Amino acid sequence: MHYTDKEQPEGNPMTLWLSSGLIFTFAAIALILYKWWDMQCIGVTPVRTLTFIAILFTSGLDVGLIMFPLTEFGGYGDLSASPEYGFANPLAIEFGFWAFLIWGFYFLTCFYFAIIEPRVKFFEIPLVKLVNNVVIIGTCAFTAYLLLVNLPWYLPQLGDGESVVPAFYVIVFLSIALAVYSSSKIKYVRILSIGSSILFIALIVGMWFRAFVLGKGSPGDFFGTAGMLGEYFANIHHFVLPINDYHAFYLFWWFAWSIMIGQFTARFVSGIKTWQLLIAMLVVPSIAIGVWFSVLYYYHAEGLKIAAFTNIAMISVGVLMVVNSLDSLIRLYTDNLNLTAQRLGRVNYVIFNLVAMIGLTMLFQLDFLRIQWVGALVIALYFACFVYILARKREAVAAIKASPKENILDFRKIELAG
Repeated sequence: MHYTDKEQPEGNPMTLWLSSGLIFTFAAIALILYKWWDMQCIGVTPVRTLTFIAILFTSGLDVGLIMFPLTEFGGYGDLSASPEYGFANPLAIEFGFWAFLIWGFYFLTCFYFAIIEPRVKFFEIPLVKLVNNVVIIGTCAFTAYLLLVNLPWYLPQLGDGESVVPAFYVIVFLSIALAVYSSSKIKYVRILSIGSSILFIALIVGMWFRAFVLGKGSPGDFFGTAGMLGEYFANIHHFVLPINDYHAFYLFWWFAWSIMIGQFTARFVSGIKTWQLLIAMLVVPSIAIGVWFSVLYYYHAEGLKIAAFTNIAMISVGVLMVVNSLDSLIRLYTDNLNLTAQRLGRVNYVIFNLVAMIGLTMLFQLDFLRIQWVGALVIALYFACFVYILARKREAVAAIKASPKENILDFRKIELAG
């Protein structure tokens, strides 16, 4: 989510719209927990809880998690240029932009699509379905675009460190191609997600070992660095509304992702209770992010250089996360539009989606589209859905006591899915 000034939210109306969306989101989460705290949640194609968490984590993040902190810690620590960050240390600020509270967006949409949408069918309304797919396709292309424009920083050895060279287009197009192919069968998502999670853990362990065992640091230094995250929780109220335009951009980006990740992950919910789903979606990913950011911040604070091999490993894991994200989004909009591999044939499916994604990625490159518009559109969908429920489906939603009857806790269904 590295971006330039031209991509920042424009003016107070956007900030006001964003703030209203945030307040509504947190209020809706509180209402869900109050009404359905102990209800069992089962998806259409349930998987075991650890697999569900792996799918959530790898689908809901991209290469920015791997690389951006090293570019951002310095900015958060420069209080002369950005005094609004003075309430917490740079590690806590970075954590607040990526973890914990904002994962509540995913919890809200996942719960809605698993439990409430089957009774409401708001997203089956033709206009809503169209807008929803525009959001999904636009955000999918923006994910590939972010990888493209940031590759010069990730791989300066392939260019001058600033311009996008042909090799970078090849990397992005191959990532899109792999994601399109893997999205053609739903069983691939488990392999891709678990594999990415294992590689990410291996990356964390490797960099931790180099810094705190082979380097000058000690395991105690790691815990000292990780302890700095406490300032996030002591100042969590600062993250409820936008701190500045940069934070607002992140929040719009999270909103843009939320409605799609909710739709995608809802099908895999593993039969856990609502409160356990909240923990699985807020706490568990945040622990992994907190550990990773603590390791990166120690490298930043101590001026440790990232070895060439480590840099390649970071980029590889980051690109694999992009593939995971694109896979989930492509699968989602092709299912919604009935453009599945089963209907089109795998070859036609791959060609169609590859051309579409490359074309849209180039539109972002031309500054024809902006992710803030997508995030603002998602907030509008949140409000419209709430009004629709109040007007037409209030009794049906109030009567919900369990997951939809057709959702059975059978972990073998994923093997039988197309």
